[in-house]
Amino acid sequence: MPELPEVETTLRGILPHIIQQTITRVVVREYRLRWPVEPNIHNILRNQKINEVSRRAKYLLLKTTNGTLILHLGMSGHLRVLTENHKAAKHDHIDIVFGNKKILRFTDPRRFGAFLWVEGDPGDHALLKHLGVEPLTKNFSGKYLLERAQNRKVPIKTFIMDNKIVTGVGNIYAAEALFDADINPMKPAFLLSLMQWNNLAKSIKNILRNAIKRGGTTLKDFLNSDGKPGYFSNQLKVYGRANLPCVKCKGLLKLVKQGQRSTVYCVKCQK
Repeated sequence: MPELPEVETTLRGILPHIIQQTITRVVVREYRLRWPVEPNIHNILRNQKINEVSRRAKYLLLKTTNGTLILHLGMSGHLRVLTENHKAAKHDHIDIVFGNKKILRFTDPRRFGAFLWVEGDPGDHALLKHLGVEPLTKNFSGKYLLERAQNRKVPIKTFIMDNKIVTGVGNIYAAEALFDADINPMKPAFLLSLMQWNNLAKSIKNILRNAIKRGGTTLKDFLNSDGKPGYFSNQLKVYGRANLPCVKCKGLLKLVKQGQRSTVYCVKCQK
């Protein structure tokens, strides 16, 4: 599943090609996504201008005067900007065509993504209204985490992956941040000290910013690309490295299951 840095990189990639551009038509080849696409979406969006492109958690928000498109890439979806009418492939479900002759193409092989139209404040939508703070904002801090963790006995990794606490910290970046902060992923959230929370908040911010930065340097230009920014795997220190040497102490990394997810950590460094 695309994580926050991938979604942020997608935002930065598509923004210069669609901002302040007017939609001339919408082509929907498949309406059956995770939630059905509005049947009248072509008429709704035609002649509307994209005034703002933003992100909330892993959702992209394309705002017009009359409302907002909420896009989610699902498990394996991506967006591309095309300069001409490339022939659509099997999983190219939706095209947004602009007056500048560019096309924003939504591809979603597993159809777990979202292409939703809302009027009014998108923050009031059911998918967004209960989301926690953004991890790259000033509101996200060790003090905030400490306050939210009071009496919470869930494992710390589960806690920071809760979108009602902090948005967009998925399995990969949660594992990497906990390793960077030397915190055992199975430690109950309420047991962490303020210093540990401060270190973890800092690690989360640094890990995410580094991933976004690497995405920006490898993506180069989103135009006519495959729309799949992938750039952080060569810097992963624990995720996907079970039974390999720890980069800090050289001990073997351990794999455990937390719920339905795999967690890799260092027994020595993350006590």
